[in-house]
Amino acid sequence: MAFPAGGPLKFGFQNAQPPATDGEFQIADFATMRGLVLALERNGFHSFWAGDHLAFAQPIMDPLIQITQASAISERLMLGTAVLLLPLRHPAPVAKQVATLDRLSSGRVIFGVGVGGEFPGEFALAGVPVEERGARLGEAIEVVRKLWSGKPVKHDGKFFGFPEIQMLPAPDRPGGPPIWCGARKGPALRRAGRLADGWLSYAVTPDQYRAALQTISAAAEEAERDLSHFATGHLLFIRLAKDYQSALQYVTEKLSARYTMDFSAPAKRYCALGTAQEVAESIRQFHAVGMRHLVIDFIAERSDQIEQIDRFGAEVMPLLADLT
Repeated sequence: MAFPAGGPLKFGFQNAQPPATDGEFQIADFATMRGLVLALERNGFHSFWAGDHLAFAQPIMDPLIQITQASAISERLMLGTAVLLLPLRHPAPVAKQVATLDRLSSGRVIFGVGVGGEFPGEFALAGVPVEERGARLGEAIEVVRKLWSGKPVKHDGKFFGFPEIQMLPAPDRPGGPPIWCGARKGPALRRAGRLADGWLSYAVTPDQYRAALQTISAAAEEAERDLSHFATGHLLFIRLAKDYQSALQYVTEKLSARYTMDFSAPAKRYCALGTAQEVAESIRQFHAVGMRHLVIDFIAERSDQIEQIDRFGAEVMPLLADLT
């Protein structure tokens, strides 16, 4: 079962929370958010995304509240979670929040979900066994879709159950926002093929991306699902600089602090770094294997995030104009 080959390349922005050089959290207030959103709009970006953890190696804000704030500034940008760790939560109140935002934003939400697990402490915090995260996600997706139908529904599952109930109002779009699964490993990729409307990868190479699409396609075919409208996304770390080496040094320092590990090898393997030409070529490699939605995490201080966005719009996007 082949994925659709057509469709323009779209650019999204991941609102990461960069720590300052001294390790202090850089506060993101309304003025900061407004500046970021307006920069995305003037540079032709398609979407605004926010990630999720209850507790992380550095401070991180709630993704649904972040994209809600962005929706009050922009009337055009799509709004995505990349990704919300749904197993940490009961799906019913999450379904209500997302349906509400989809209504208020006139149908602009992309609901990205994933299992997490890199930080077991946040599962303990939520009272959820970390080894149940995959099964919980699969069932939670089923529950969310039922509740988004706007019809009387009931559920009797392993983790969640409720008698017949009707949750209103339904989302703006019939059936609710598209659900994209973040996934890297086999079970999660197969879950995306069986259940999701799209896939958002992270920290993979183009070759790994191609192989993952094959796994997703096989799972979808087995489940007799049509992938003709399946979205293919990738979250990519990017740093524009005068040359590759200076970008690599900067990104290694910043991501090593973010993930509390030596990021020197992953930075070389998973990031797009250097000049506009070098960054554009990295993006082309992913496009060539099927990626159509690029979500960019610009590795930057708060003070130069907007500069990176503007440079990308002025220098990189023209080099990719034939793909958009």
